[in-house]
Amino acid sequence: MSILEQIRDAGIVGCGGAGFPTHAKLSGKGIRWLILNGAECEPLLGTDRWLMRERPGDIVTAAAAVTKEIGAQECVIGLKKAYTREIAALEAAIKKLPRTAPVVRLHTMDSFYPAGDEQVLVYEVTGQVVPPAGIPLDVGAAVNNVATMAAVHDAMEGRPFTRKYLTVTGEVADPKVLCVPVGTSYLDCIRLAGGATVEDWIAVNGGPMMGKPMTMAEAAGAVVTKTTSGILILRSDGAIGRARKISLEHMKNRAAASCIQCSYCTELCPRHLLGHPLEPHKIMRKMAISPDITQLLDDPDVRKAALCCQCGVCESYACPMGLQPRRVNALLKDTLGKAGVRYPKGEGTFAPLPARRNRKVPTQRAAARAGVLAYYHTVLDKMEQYQPDSVTLLLDQQIGAPCQVVVKEGDQVTEGQLVARCPEGKLGADLHASITGTVVKAEGAIVIQERRG
Repeated sequence: MSILEQIRDAGIVGCGGAGFPTHAKLSGKGIRWLILNGAECEPLLGTDRWLMRERPGDIVTAAAAVTKEIGAQECVIGLKKAYTREIAALEAAIKKLPRTAPVVRLHTMDSFYPAGDEQVLVYEVTGQVVPPAGIPLDVGAAVNNVATMAAVHDAMEGRPFTRKYLTVTGEVADPKVLCVPVGTSYLDCIRLAGGATVEDWIAVNGGPMMGKPMTMAEAAGAVVTKTTSGILILRSDGAIGRARKISLEHMKNRAAASCIQCSYCTELCPRHLLGHPLEPHKIMRKMAISPDITQLLDDPDVRKAALCCQCGVCESYACPMGLQPRRVNALLKDTLGKAGVRYPKGEGTFAPLPARRNRKVPTQRAAARAGVLAYYHTVLDKMEQYQPDSVTLLLDQQIGAPCQVVVKEGDQVTEGQLVARCPEGKLGADLHASITGTVVKAEGAIVIQERRG
């Protein structure tokens, strides 16, 4: 069985957040660069750094094997110069590769945000700009998170993707990296990190810049998925907590009334700096003309919202008025998508703006502007594994079609057993039992209760 078949059968999807099925990404034609993303894009998250320190051999071995199978010319791990321990661990692992193995090298970068955005990373490593509305494959690159490559190593040894590494930090007593079965409850993860240290908190699924804020009630019903990179516990009256309370209508009214057209959101936009035609300040101006976004969908500036990567630099870092250009862009992208409007892929060669090198946002300053500087220097050397009594497996954990259940209530399943399959001919990924036990629900989601005795 080929490695790509092992990856497909293991149900691996990108661990960095988007959740694109890994076997499909690596099946692209004309991959010259296999790039491993070890930049740990979001402030506060430390999962990838832990994996690079503790599982460097697995990551490097899998990367070399995949490079050989897909015929890539180069395999590069991109990470920050400040990650000295991780660099040392990876370099030691690379030296242990057989002489016949493909070359794996490191590419180090400054600590700026968002260094881990895949299009930013592609440019940093290759010098090629992915065209607007394009993907890395358009310039011969495939980008995989280092955590994804660790899962690939597991698949090569016959272990499906059933456990997830994630960071739990912020207002918790004992911040750490966890390794838990997919489907573990957020509340269990928070408890494993010592519990919340404040009474009124929000949880952020992901990082402080791009993550999804959740109320305490929402977090109580949430479970870990294949794409959960972190759980941040923050004060509800902090910057992120306050921002999430702004209603959609109020956000649109503020955008229309308060934007001073300083253009900082555009001047610091990472995609704009790569040469993409995205100009958030113009979109905000159009909102001032007509807050009814359905009347703006034919506007060429508004349609460029489809190019936004949702990094949050515009609203968390750049805007002096406290507006939310990212949220406006997200709303417009969703509306454009529902209307069937797609931005045409750029053609030709694109170049970054000359000002780009001086406008990279330092990661620590991004954390400060986002209101999470107090947690920025938290050391995440601890890792704890956990086995819950039950798990809830969502059927839609990746880009593509939801899985189709292949078990029924009352079935006895073992960890690693297939419980839901990607529909034939569709983009997606299989789903496996993450614990051994009894299926107590098999509709809408799969709930498995641990088998006792």
